[in-house]
Amino acid sequence: MTALLGRAVQRSAPVWVQNLPEAASSWPLFMVCRSKFTKSRIPPEVFEERLKEHEKYGGNPEQPHKLHIVTRVKSTMRRPYWEKKVVKSLGLMKAHEPRVHKNTPSVNNQLKIIKHLVKIEPLKLPHGLPSEEEMADSYLNSRGELMVRRPQKPVEQKAIES
Repeated sequence: MTALLGRAVQRSAPVWVQNLPEAASSWPLFMVCRSKFTKSRIPPEVFEERLKEHEKYGGNPEQPHKLHIVTRVKSTMRRPYWEKKVVKSLGLMKAHEPRVHKNTPSVNNQLKIIKHLVKIEPLKLPHGLPSEEEMADSYLNSRGELMVRRPQKPVEQKAIES
């Protein structure tokens, strides 16, 4: 048994490699490794940190926003079934209709799948988070801000002294 194992360990290079001339042994072996698939085709800019984008969109990487406004801007026709399934699960069946989603890893993973079909913006709360009573009177404007229509109180009439 040990003799068989010893032979397996002591195997040398294949015969065709041994028969190559000395100069040819330093050639790269294209039959073993294809260079077309070993070199990364992803540009290095993809992996660079995008600090300018945080400034552009008003975000802070230390304190990310809590809610996304997701709007589908491209059609799902001629797209794979898994992308259509994600679009349906996020409620984006109608184009150009915004939906609000939480900024959680599970939602973000789904958004990565359809990132080429949607526009994602942070939800801005200029007046703070509205209360339960104010939610009925709130709306999203075109800049991605949640605005609250505050009921106007009637102005008290003061007696005019003459």
